Amino acid sequence: MTRDRPSVLCFSGHDPSGGAGIQADIETLISFSCHAASVITALTEQDSLNVKKIIPQRLEDIISQARTVLADFPVQAFKIGLIGHPETAKAIAGILQDHPHIPVVLDPVLAAGGGTELATEQLLDTIKTRLLPLTHILTPNSIEARRLSGAEDLTDAAMKLMKMGCKAVLITGTHENTDAVSNQLYQDGEMIKSFNCTRLPYSYHGSGCTLAAALAGLIAQGLKLPDAVSRAQDYTWNALHNAYRPGQGQHNPARLFWTTTSL
Repeated sequence: MTRDRPSVLCFSGHDPSGGAGIQADIETLISFSCHAASVITALTEQDSLNVKKIIPQRLEDIISQARTVLADFPVQAFKIGLIGHPETAKAIAGILQDHPHIPVVLDPVLAAGGGTELATEQLLDTIKTRLLPLTHILTPNSIEARRLSGAEDLTDAAMKLMKMGCKAVLITGTHENTDAVSNQLYQDGEMIKSFNCTRLPYSYHGSGCTLAAALAGLIAQGLKLPDAVSRAQDYTWNALHNAYRPGQGQHNPARLFWTTTSL
């Protein structure tokens, strides 16, 4: 007898170093017994230190791949990561508009961990006008929240982002100068929960991808938003706690930490 697995369709970039992007999504979704379907938005040249180049994929291919998958089997959630180009954002928005019943988790990947900018002002504007109104939960870090909203105070930022159309915002606090990490969940025009965790010692490659994919998987499994956020953060913290360093730069989250055995 086979067990049904909810499907998540990921629009993400490909990271050849294996730390972020679609590989992070797949590893995370496996951890939540989900089926990961994928549409690559952009190829990249990057390593564990930084992103060197973005190579956007053809719009017609992005659209046809997504529509082919959606015509074949039910998708319980969309997860959006690296977009790379304004026209790609418009193409994704067109697909989302045709499937308004499917929840959307948007991780606004605006810069690489090494500092490379990954979003032009035109792409930012397209995200705000075309994608945020279709987003069920946005998962920016504090830098991304400020950049998207134009507000310095994070509560003000969340309120402005919800006024742009997204139904909920989870702002992560790893970039803030605090002893512990505080993540804030906002919904229906107010902060509904604050999640605090111990700050870990390293810089991590693909932590945002991990959190957003975990959230998409848990939503696909049917969890309500506060519970999905809580479990996604616990999973991400454990993946970071067990991280390893494959190269000369950031640590990779060990997203399959739960498979570890004493071989």
